[in-house]
Amino acid sequence: MSFRDRLLALTVVVLWGCNFLAIRFGLDHFPPFFFAGLRFAVIAVPVVMFVPRPQVPLRWLLLYGAGFGFAQFGFLFWAMEAGLPTGLASLVLQSSAPFTVLLAALFLRERLDAVRLAGLVVAVIGMTIVALGRGAADASLFPLALAVLAGLSWAVGNIATRRADATDPMRLMLWMCVVPVLPFFGISWLVEGPHAWSTLGTAVTTVDGGLALAGLAYVVLAGTIAGTGIYASLLSRYPAGTVAPLSLMVPVVGFSVAWITLGERPAPSDLLGGVIVVLGALAAQGGLGSVTSRTLLRRHTRREPVEHSPTWEPAQESPHADGSRCAPRRPPRGRPRRPDAVRAR
Repeated sequence: MSFRDRLLALTVVVLWGCNFLAIRFGLDHFPPFFFAGLRFAVIAVPVVMFVPRPQVPLRWLLLYGAGFGFAQFGFLFWAMEAGLPTGLASLVLQSSAPFTVLLAALFLRERLDAVRLAGLVVAVIGMTIVALGRGAADASLFPLALAVLAGLSWAVGNIATRRADATDPMRLMLWMCVVPVLPFFGISWLVEGPHAWSTLGTAVTTVDGGLALAGLAYVVLAGTIAGTGIYASLLSRYPAGTVAPLSLMVPVVGFSVAWITLGERPAPSDLLGGVIVVLGALAAQGGLGSVTSRTLLRRHTRREPVEHSPTWEPAQESPHADGSRCAPRRPPRGRPRRPDAVRAR
């Protein structure tokens, strides 16, 4: 991965790390499924009107929207509404990284080298340290299970993005947002009732409603359009096993943002586990694990054969006066004939 793309990947980490704080503001006012549908509807309406559909197989677009859009955020918002703490949610969701690496090895035939595998194991150990320090052992099993399912859904979306192989990843990401809108609003109508729509009216009259609208704006503009757009672009150019481990650094940013904005000081286990996560994610991201990567490496390092120019070039055919053409002249065989004056002497 180039230096520019590494900077873009770190930008995604920062945007997504702040995204969980915005989600918490939104869920403090809106019901979870209605908030998820509202988040995607704000993007989907202008996309359908002004953005052409990407030229990818429809099945991969639908799988991308169902996995990354509908299932991931449905399970995540449900888990946070069920009581999963914001920081712990940002951590457990990063289970998508090992899920992506495993699914890529199964369905995309991306091979793992020792460096990447070791880095992934180290990052998971760091996540475990942070989770135990945050009291994951005391948390309810149900919200944790929902967050793990959200991570698995994210991994499925990553595989669909790679299989789609879109020439314009941003357009693919935008049309992904169209898929979950109707399912989210349908579930919201059945589970949360029609009164969920009344929260839109009170959003402009209350303080928590104003924070929810600000959180919605951040989730749409920064978290989805900017963050997910850059992430989809990286997935279209690099193996899934190379890009996915970068998300393991998102909880570190999430805990830091909570410390700065909410005054939540991280525990020593948070700092230790965060450092381990960063080191493991960087190691997992830097390995060459796919057949494609090794092929490109050999292509750039192998020596190309040198083409020798011929000792003579055939003359161009030229027409005679009668319209016939003469064959190209070749050099004479044997010793060259001397001029008549020389032979006479």
